[in-house]
Amino acid sequence: MRLTFCLTAASLLVAGSAFAQPAAMPAPTPAAAPAAFQLNETSWTYTDSKGTKVKESIDAKGNFIAQSVDGKHLDHGISLMKSGKACFTSAMTKEGEICWTTKPVAVGQSLDTVSDKGEKLTVLRTAYVPLSMPK
Repeated sequence: MRLTFCLTAASLLVAGSAFAQPAAMPAPTPAAAPAAFQLNETSWTYTDSKGTKVKESIDAKGNFIAQSVDGKHLDHGISLMKSGKACFTSAMTKEGEICWTTKPVAVGQSLDTVSDKGEKLTVLRTAYVPLSMPK
């Protein structure tokens, strides 16, 4: 009788513990990461520190060309995204790489940006128009 009672009690404990455990929670779904900003095949306009109105385009390979709105060639070189910043290295100066803060903006939107040197600039994203090197 004691054996029956102990076995019954033990089986109730085992069965009860199975019901007492909390149900497993589904793993949280990770939030979608924001799309990384891409410089390639973008165009921009801005007024530089000398007051020149500039249009700049970055091709599919990351090469940039900057010219005044009246067509004078101002600069060219390479660009890339590095640690969330837009970085440019001119082929015409010895300044080396200059990186600017950025965030995704749509065509027609402007962006206030700051360089690693503390320079401030407001740029307007425009529809992509490839520029070419002067002949």
